[in-house]
Amino acid sequence: MSEQSPAEDTREEYADALPDYAERVLEVADRIPPGRVMTYGDVAEWLEEGGPRQVGRVMSLYGGAVPWWRVVRADGVLLPGHELRALAHYRAEGTPLKEAARSAGGHLPRLDMRRARWDGGTGAGGHI
Repeated sequence: MSEQSPAEDTREEYADALPDYAERVLEVADRIPPGRVMTYGDVAEWLEEGGPRQVGRVMSLYGGAVPWWRVVRADGVLLPGHELRALAHYRAEGTPLKEAARSAGGHLPRLDMRRARWDGGTGAGGHI
């Protein structure tokens, strides 16, 4: 019988099971500065591998351990099902938003992609 607690055993299994591509996607997500975002396609382009769907899949399966709200849809729409949690993060970090029109009647704002998008430049440290 193992001397490790079940939580430790689970962490080790998870770490062993995490695919290399997923690790790389999560590393990019972790590098995005507060108040900035990258699209799923931006992350794939940065890695020079995969595409938006592959990055989205990684984020849906493993993204909870990184600032998932910083990897977004290209149209700036908040992640369905996680809008309020993401919005709280965006507001706390000062991420540029486009407020919903008054006629939108309770609709949530979108990300201001022109101002919020990060190109992986300053402080990125090169490709992963």
